[in-house]
Amino acid sequence: MEENNKNENIKEIIKNIESVENMTSSRGNIIANQFEIKGKGWVLFQSYSSPIAMFKDGQTYIFTDWDYSTTTGKYRNIFLSESKAETKAKLQSGEYIAVDFEVY
Repeated sequence: MEENNKNENIKEIIKNIESVENMTSSRGNIIANQFEIKGKGWVLFQSYSSPIAMFKDGQTYIFTDWDYSTTTGKYRNIFLSESKAETKAKLQSGEYIAVDFEVY
């Protein structure tokens, strides 16, 4: 029964994807492997194959690989419109929700 719920949740998410776009540089160039995935009521930043940050229902979710590399960090900062230090502070305060990792 629980497996069916997971499958239905995944199907619902996929059904609600509206667009997948590469992020673009300040000059308008397409940035490889850096994506904004938009759905009904949410936007996800994905770096390569890893989810990094998501806006949904007025909340900001930060995923395990949020600080994986310099490149991920650069585009995460653009997506969130803030610095790494600001993101870390918001994780520590609980303003941002950590997904699949603990904040220390």
